[in-house]
Amino acid sequence: MDINLEEKIWWDYLEEDIQELLRESFHLIRKVNKWDRKFHDYAFIVFPASKAYEGFLKKLFLDMGFISREEYLGRRFRIGKALNPSLDRRHRAQESVYDKLVEYCGGRQFADKLWITWREARNLLFHWFPEEKNAISHRGRALRAFRREFEEFLKSAGP
Repeated sequence: MDINLEEKIWWDYLEEDIQELLRESFHLIRKVNKWDRKFHDYAFIVFPASKAYEGFLKKLFLDMGFISREEYLGRRFRIGKALNPSLDRRHRAQESVYDKLVEYCGGRQFADKLWITWREARNLLFHWFPEEKNAISHRGRALRAFRREFEEFLKSAGP
C-alpha cells in the first residue's frame, strides 16, 4: 500500500496526533511482510488507523455543527451510536449524526459509507464475540478487506 498520505487534500485538516496514528498503521502494514514471526491476529496494525478514523469523524462532526464542543471534548459521545442508521427512534433527535448527514447530503450514500467503514474497519475488530471470530489474518481476507476499504475511503475523501 504505497499511499502518500501527506499529498491527500484532507491531510492538513487532520490533527497532528491523528496524522501520526495513520502513519503508524501504514508503517506497520509495510513492515509486517518482513517479519518472520506470525500472529493469530494482526488487529494491532489496524488499531491506530481505527483510532484516527474516530478522531477524524469527531472533528468532522464538530466542524459541520452536528455535535457540540462539549460532546467533542467529552467522554460520553459515541461514534457507533451517532452513526448507527438503526438507532432507536427515541434517541435519534438528540444523538443521531447519521440523520443529520443524510439531510445535509440529500441522501444516505455518504452516511452509509461512514457507518459501514466504522462497523467493518473499527467496531468488529475491537470487540470479541464467541460466535464471531474477527481476527485479522496476515495474508487472509480480513487484512486485504481492511486495506481495500481504507483505500476506497481515501479515494472518496478526495485526491
